[in-house]
Amino acid sequence: MSGDRFSLLIIGGYGTFGGRLARLLGDEPRLRLLVAGRSLEKADDFVADLRTPKDGAEGLGSNNLGAMVQAVAFDRDGDLIEQLTRLRPDLVVDASGPFQTFGKDAYKVVEACIGLGIDYADIADSTGFVAGIGGLDASAKAKGTFALSGLSSLPALSFAALDAMAPHFSRIDNVAAGIAPSPHVRIGLNVVRAIATYAGKPVAVLRNGRPASGRGLIDAMRVTVAPPGVTPLRSRKFLLVDAPDLALLPQNLADLKSSFTGVGTEPQPLQRLLSLAARLVRFRLLPSLLPLSRLLQRASHSFAIGEHRGGMFVRVGGLDHEGRRLTSGWHLIAEGDDGPFIPVIGVEALVRRLLTGVQPENGARPAAGELQLADFEAAFRRFSITSGIRMECEEARLPLYRQILGTAWERLPPAIAAMHAGGARVASGRAQVERGGGLLAGIVARVIGFPPAGEDVPVTVRFAIDGNKEIWTRDFGGKPFRSWQVEGQDRDRHLLTEVFGPFRVLMALTPDGQRLRLVVRGWRFLGIPLPMFLAPGGDTYEEERDGRFCFHVEIGGRLTGLVVRYTGWLVVEG
Repeated sequence: MSGDRFSLLIIGGYGTFGGRLARLLGDEPRLRLLVAGRSLEKADDFVADLRTPKDGAEGLGSNNLGAMVQAVAFDRDGDLIEQLTRLRPDLVVDASGPFQTFGKDAYKVVEACIGLGIDYADIADSTGFVAGIGGLDASAKAKGTFALSGLSSLPALSFAALDAMAPHFSRIDNVAAGIAPSPHVRIGLNVVRAIATYAGKPVAVLRNGRPASGRGLIDAMRVTVAPPGVTPLRSRKFLLVDAPDLALLPQNLADLKSSFTGVGTEPQPLQRLLSLAARLVRFRLLPSLLPLSRLLQRASHSFAIGEHRGGMFVRVGGLDHEGRRLTSGWHLIAEGDDGPFIPVIGVEALVRRLLTGVQPENGARPAAGELQLADFEAAFRRFSITSGIRMECEEARLPLYRQILGTAWERLPPAIAAMHAGGARVASGRAQVERGGGLLAGIVARVIGFPPAGEDVPVTVRFAIDGNKEIWTRDFGGKPFRSWQVEGQDRDRHLLTEVFGPFRVLMALTPDGQRLRLVVRGWRFLGIPLPMFLAPGGDTYEEERDGRFCFHVEIGGRLTGLVVRYTGWLVVEG
């Protein structure tokens, strides 16, 4: 350490990700934090802003600045030995980029750090850069230093998620990972430039166990990002991107047959235009999208439409230890502006480890496998970030609600879990039914068969199983109506689908204390998607009250007003 504090130099320290790293570590009194970049003026402005208290910023360095923070000029094209010797950092973190464009002297900063015995880490997302850093391994070991590349979402976090799921498999056949940024997050120019370098160009992937060439921002897969117990992101297509995982996965998984890494942006029509532009590069109508980077960035900022939520997934397929087909998925959702902190959380975890004396092994290598999922999850608690794992065995289907909820099933109160335990069963109890008074509400209620209004109405629900469906026959005082439920497929994946006559309603299952909420995420009439602002809404939930299963179902809409509301309790017979 330099003096009494650990000295950390962040190259690109006032940029999109370097600035967030500085905010994450700003509360650490054991740090001397050097915010570095080519412009000393911009670094000074950032540090001044960091020192200014801001309402609601607790935990991100602004209200509790304990680190010694200093703005410094640093030019990666200048005399690196002189600059590093003068600044005397214990650790250099490169948060600049785009690493894809560093050229023939790509590792000059790493080499300078190793030569001076300074530890190094970066958040590189360039396949070539991350995979190639191992060429400096011998010199790093000889100097007693470490150099970790790719300590970011891909590959550090993705490999941590993969490592958490791997023990469930006897063989892993395929791995896919993707990032879905919030449309309201202002993407940095370097991120856009990085993507533009390979748009429409060959990207090395695995197919059928053999090396193959994918097409950057053209090849796609559809995924619904859905952590257990959280309202999912809307289903979207992820376009193939060139990420370090594509090079590192075959080195770590001998039986791997296919690989994919992608980005899924909103709004999807804008992403389709980006994919069309990539096709122009593929067919050599454009040499590259790199000159259009600023235009692409402005377009992403101008069309910030959709939910202010972002996410990430890692999906693994293969065989379990009994030889059955198994799919496992780790999902993450970040609310609001919290998503862009994820790429630097791995570096934050590394720094906090170093401050406690936990040192990585010496040598230069990719950061895949360097951190565990628990390291990231501990940091997620400072944010509105939720993650979890889903397991799906094709030959041993779980009961419907347990299948959809995944690990969130364990949070259900016993009475709710018992009601959804699966199999044919009968439950009975009492209910109060209220009907809407509007003409359209009455028509909808009659079409579906909702019960008439009544107080203290005897109610019976019979559950039957038909393949992967649950058929619910509800009888309110001798007035039955039927619906059936199933897990959604394709774009409706991880949603509960309930069918009432010609209507199909898609709902997210979200545990909330003693309640299980059913949140409408879409609806259809005769298979035709209908606008969400007209969707049947209302406060619908199940809860445990005094050890008994209780329900509160409310169905209505902007056009109909209240259609029906029924509340009450049920007890499983037998």
